[in-house]
Amino acid sequence: MARCPKGHESVATDYCDECGTPMGAQPSAAPASAPPGAAAPASGETCPSCGSARDGRFCEVCGHDFVLGDPQPDTVADPAYHTRMRELAAPDAPPIPFPAYCPERRFPVRTTQLLIGRRRPSRGIEPDIDLTGPPEDAAVSHSHALLVAGPDGDLSVVDLASANGTYVNESTEPIEPHVPVPLKEGDRIHVGAWTTLTVHREETA
Repeated sequence: MARCPKGHESVATDYCDECGTPMGAQPSAAPASAPPGAAAPASGETCPSCGSARDGRFCEVCGHDFVLGDPQPDTVADPAYHTRMRELAAPDAPPIPFPAYCPERRFPVRTTQLLIGRRRPSRGIEPDIDLTGPPEDAAVSHSHALLVAGPDGDLSVVDLASANGTYVNESTEPIEPHVPVPLKEGDRIHVGAWTTLTVHREETA
């Protein structure tokens, strides 16, 4: 049985059955029974991310986890966060009104890094999570923060020295720039004047 770079035993020799890490060059192993808890291949099932045929727990092409799904942040306009930011703002800071309507948006995590911000084509800034709008939260920096996915699928958020900071959950102190902050299911990332991203694990059948 092969062993992945993280030390897990794996029947597959391309992607680890346990964590999905690429195996690299591994010696061939004799067929063995699947480890406890591993998902059995489902005939005819395709990957919801890239459409490839399923052959194990993890997609051979994009690494999608058929058991846990992919993490995905939901983006909404958050009135409670907007009120908190108004209270923390400097007295002479121009007010940014709360939008009358802002649809919820979802951004599946398909890569190891997703840029959060507002696009600025003249500088080549094209965020993966583009908060340009409408409605537009003008307090979001063009390159505001990064969502970083680890080998096990867990997410961290990194502030990119944004003008107005990045906040997690109910904290009134922004996270330190350029320092990854681990996230868990249901954690909320606050950016700009009223934008909140909530981390959810994609439901699987």
